[in-house]
This record gives sequence, structure tokens and C-alpha cells, in this order.
Amino acid sequence: MAALETLLSRVSVSSLVEPAPEGAVLDGILEAGLRAPDHGRLAPWHYVLIRGDARRRLADLVETALRARDPEAPQPLIDKQRGKFLRPPLTIALGARIRTDHKVPPLEQMLAVGAGAMNLLNAIHASGFGAIWVTGANAYDPRVQAGLGFVAPDTLAGFLFVGTPAHGLPEVTRPALAGHVTEWAGLVETA
Repeated sequence: MAALETLLSRVSVSSLVEPAPEGAVLDGILEAGLRAPDHGRLAPWHYVLIRGDARRRLADLVETALRARDPEAPQPLIDKQRGKFLRPPLTIALGARIRTDHKVPPLEQMLAVGAGAMNLLNAIHASGFGAIWVTGANAYDPRVQAGLGFVAPDTLAGFLFVGTPAHGLPEVTRPALAGHVTEWAGLVETA
């Protein structure tokens, strides 16, 4: 039951401070990501760790990509986007090494990467740290992807911002099961 209680207490944490996991703890978290379901045993996961001075270089890359997408981007927006990558003590870029020459469809390979990301989030939480999974224009930008070593068909599934929750775990109300679970007893009639 302790494992289930841990899973049920996990929430996304956006306000993160030092320290981030490192050493054997970080290795264990990353190994948990590699335990996700993997149809075809293609092992599509590739995690890029960004910490220390590399955070500034990633913020520079994000700024360059943002300015290329929107040459009229206002400075406050640029500062906000840079800050997203400067604040967390650790960012894990969730890389997907996609095999287009295999019978396992790329969508299923991406699902394996997503399942690996969820394992990472759960392992981060179980290790006493906090994290949030973010996507958006920066994750999908080919310049950012290439700068992190991912060229199509390889891609990013987003970023995990990781650290210690600055203010503890936030209170989050989850939806009731009734609105999300049904029991199927046979064909559904469609009109």
C-alpha cells in the first residue's frame, strides 16, 4: 500500500529550488524511466540532463529559437521563456529516438517515451523531490531539438523541470473516478 499511497500523492510542482537529485538517487530515477512498457524492445528513450552552466546555454538556445519563430517577440516574453530554463536546478529533456523502419508504429514508440516520463515523475516524487512535465513551442521547435541532439525522426516529448519543492507539495483536487471510468458490458449502440 505504501507504493500506491506514493503514486496517489504525486503532483506537478512548478516552484523548484536546489537541490536536485544527483548521484545514485538520480541514476535510480533514470533507470525507472527505462522500465516503461516498450513494444518491440526498441528502447526509444534518450534523456538529456541539463544542469549548472548548461542551463544558461539552454536558455540561450530557447531565446534564439523564440526570436526565429517570432522576430517581434517582446522582451518580457523572452525573459519569461529564458527563466523557465534557468530556474530549475535540473532539466531532463525527454528525447525520443524513433525508428521509422520498424513494424512498431512511431506513435507506440512515443507512448513508450511518455510512459518512461511518467515513471521518471513517480520516481522523482518517491525520492522526495518535485517535478513538472512541460511541452509547448520550445519542445517542438526543430532548432531546440537539434541543439539538444535530436534531428527528425528523433524528437522531444518535452522537458521535466526537477528540484526540491520550494513551498511543499501543492494541494490538487483530482477528478472523481465516476466521470472517467465505465464498465463495458457489450457493444455500445450508436444512432
